[in-house]
Amino acid sequence: MTTLTASSGKATRTEAPEQANNKSRPRTPAEWILMVLAALGAAIIVFPMLLLLLNAFKSPADYANSSPLDWPEALDFTGIKTFWETQNFPRALWNSVFISTMVAILAVVLSVLNSFAIGIGRVKGRTWIVLVFLMANLIPQEMLFDPLFKLYDDWGLLSNPWSVIITFTVIQAAFGTYLLSSLLGTFPKEILEAAAVDGASRGKILRSVIVPIIRPTLSVLMVFFFIWTWNEFLLPLAFLNTSDSLTVPLLLEQLNGERQTDTTTLIAGTLISIIPTIIFFLIFQRTLTRGITAGAVK
Repeated sequence: MTTLTASSGKATRTEAPEQANNKSRPRTPAEWILMVLAALGAAIIVFPMLLLLLNAFKSPADYANSSPLDWPEALDFTGIKTFWETQNFPRALWNSVFISTMVAILAVVLSVLNSFAIGIGRVKGRTWIVLVFLMANLIPQEMLFDPLFKLYDDWGLLSNPWSVIITFTVIQAAFGTYLLSSLLGTFPKEILEAAAVDGASRGKILRSVIVPIIRPTLSVLMVFFFIWTWNEFLLPLAFLNTSDSLTVPLLLEQLNGERQTDTTTLIAGTLISIIPTIIFFLIFQRTLTRGITAGAVK
């Protein structure tokens, strides 16, 4: 639609803005299917959390006489109180935070150094080296039990958090090296050549050029390494044997008795134990979003 306006005695044509009241296009069947699948996926994820909330505040008698899907007759904090008073949760929480944080930091640093040598340094047999790192992630943890247990026993590292830190730093760094090597293998050579012409050493190129560019990817790796290490159970169960060295998953395992289990205390302990991970996710949610979307739009 056009209108006429007078300016300095001359008639000019101006375009009128289009009204923004057009109806949105109807959704396609494929979009509706994706929305339904997303809703089902969200329901599956939320369902265990709902079970925890429903049963963590039940009394033992209420839990025994009702369905897990029933609402509690009254809010009962016996399970939470028993878990907090009988288990050394603050110590286990600190152990999990310390181990997971150290593994995340050290594994990312080791991954960057390895991938810099493989992806940028162009070492001989690069493809086979990357393949070895990939295969390291396929080794079952059960195979590591006996050799690592004997090794840490000789070193005096049993029931020491550093036995778990060393183990999972190597395991997580193997995955990080495989991922970052593929990324740095396609790194623009022009940027590296320009930095070399300016007199930058290899160390300065890594610190001032490469790391700032791949920082979003490193942030995502660090978050994943933290969460993966936090949830580890099998190897920490073999290496951490004293009450002061237990992590949160190992502390929850102690609530499972050989003949009888206090289910309400176990559920309450599980609810308390996942709160730190939820807080961690909320803090680093934007980091994950930025890292995943980095490079999607030029």
